[in-house]
Amino acid sequence: MKKIRAAVVGYGNIGRFTVEALETAPDFEIAGIVRRQGAQNKPLELTPYEVVSDIRELKDVQVAILATPTRSCEEYAKQILPLGINTVDSFDIHTNIRGYRERLMELNKQTGTVSVIAAGWDPGSDSIVRTLMQSLAPKGLSYTNFGPGMSMGHSVCVRSKEGVKNALSVTIPLGEGIHRRMVYVELEPGAELSDVTKAIKADPYFANDETHVFAVESVDDVRDMGHGVNLVRKGVSGKTQNQRFEFNMQINNPALTAQVLVNVARASLRQQPGCYTMVELPVIDMLPGDRADLIEHLV
Repeated sequence: MKKIRAAVVGYGNIGRFTVEALETAPDFEIAGIVRRQGAQNKPLELTPYEVVSDIRELKDVQVAILATPTRSCEEYAKQILPLGINTVDSFDIHTNIRGYRERLMELNKQTGTVSVIAAGWDPGSDSIVRTLMQSLAPKGLSYTNFGPGMSMGHSVCVRSKEGVKNALSVTIPLGEGIHRRMVYVELEPGAELSDVTKAIKADPYFANDETHVFAVESVDDVRDMGHGVNLVRKGVSGKTQNQRFEFNMQINNPALTAQVLVNVARASLRQQPGCYTMVELPVIDMLPGDRADLIEHLV
């Protein structure tokens, strides 16, 4: 079986777990890792792989897994797609997904490539569950309750603020889809907590939620990569009331995100040119193996 050649762009938390997920996937091989510093200070665990600063230095890359901050995803995708390489990412600003999809769609069509965006666990795999629940009870209400746990996107957002040395954002579910954000920051010398707090609360990541910001001596002392979700829908099937569905999971945040990225990287090679979210992909395309064999096993 000819293996899919994937490059990992970025080597933070998600990038590290993406390498692990690729190493265990039977149908992938790692074409290389793209880091801003290239092979300088190359981590020991990357010894078997080519590490470069530009994806064009790698050979025969079919799909680039963008393990980058959300606000960098579009920039990287627009650089890579013209090379004829598919891209997948875990862009996680829910309100901006539609516009992002529309902008990449035109480029995908021009370059004959595929992009899968917003492919983490929420947005991402949770989106598939929400879609299924709504199909089972077309009329009704759905609630997504996150946590308690670390939000990677929110934490990265806080670390980008002036005066912040390090940060952790923890999501606390209050029920019915309402959340509290507990933000812990290490401040740079001379930074004022009040200024940092104002900048955080004004950001779209936090503007719609109750947010509390605390200064701590060490973020590492309070860090936990665990997270979770509780999805609930109560509604009507046909004319029958009181149908209720619930989905729960407790996960390591970056590990699950990385696994989803590998899954959709596989699926990207099975789609026509265009930009997709996970609810548009056949779930079976995310699995390795022959489709007929999978149907026999799963249906």
